[in-house]
Amino acid sequence: MTSRVSDLLTGLAPSATLAVDAKAKALKAAGEPVIGYGAGEPDFATPAHIVEAAAAACRDVVNHKYTPTAGLVELREAIADKTLRDSGLRVSPGQILVTNGG
Repeated sequence: MTSRVSDLLTGLAPSATLAVDAKAKALKAAGEPVIGYGAGEPDFATPAHIVEAAAAACRDVVNHKYTPTAGLVELREAIADKTLRDSGLRVSPGQILVTNGG
């Protein structure tokens, strides 16, 4: 049987995140004191107040749909206020675009 794997797939580099995570887990298994942030898997339980806040947000129907493309107006207003307060730069909420990522 012939392999039908895309050339694009075979050319992908290994995940740096998974490599860091594997290294942290190996060090931890060897008894080293490691706090691993590689894959977003904390080694402690989520605090109860955070779990409850997330559950409450899930029950609120306002959160049952996508947010506006540019971001929530209240958030963009808060970002504009913080920008003015922290840097003295006056921007309008309409000039702010909220996205995910880093």
